[in-house]
Amino acid sequence: MTGLRPNGRVFWGAAVAIVVLDVATKFIAERHLTLHVPHRVIGDAVRFTLAYNPGAAFSMHVGPASRWVFGAFAIIALIILWHLYHTSEPGERVKALALGLAWGGAAGNLIDRVRSSAGVVDFIDIGVRSVRFWTFNVADSGVSVGAVMLGIILLREDLRQKKASGG
Repeated sequence: MTGLRPNGRVFWGAAVAIVVLDVATKFIAERHLTLHVPHRVIGDAVRFTLAYNPGAAFSMHVGPASRWVFGAFAIIALIILWHLYHTSEPGERVKALALGLAWGGAAGNLIDRVRSSAGVVDFIDIGVRSVRFWTFNVADSGVSVGAVMLGIILLREDLRQKKASGG
């Protein structure tokens, strides 16, 4: 592809895959699940439970403006993640993957904020008996996995730089 930066296939492949999977699974969840009614997938450990989150991660909320405040944060995150990808070195394929996963996740949830005032569609419900993790979606998974990968990559880079400088 002409004009595609080094690692472009990795970054954009991951980003597009997360967005497509996120939009498709949310569409299916909204069509086949009933709001707040759990559907067992793997016993009681993994369930699909449709929920709408007008706030942010872990149901953080800032009142009626949440949709727009967290939408603006998502746009800022998309710009920062794209910039980090754009300034990455050609050999940093894993970093491009991490950034693409996070970018795709941020974009997936932004799509929900733009399309509906109900909030982000969540449906993956994991836990044991009454101890449940927050309900989440594919986009959240992309952001989380990408952020953990990026954290590890940046920590390793920092340790290498300290070692190289004798510190």
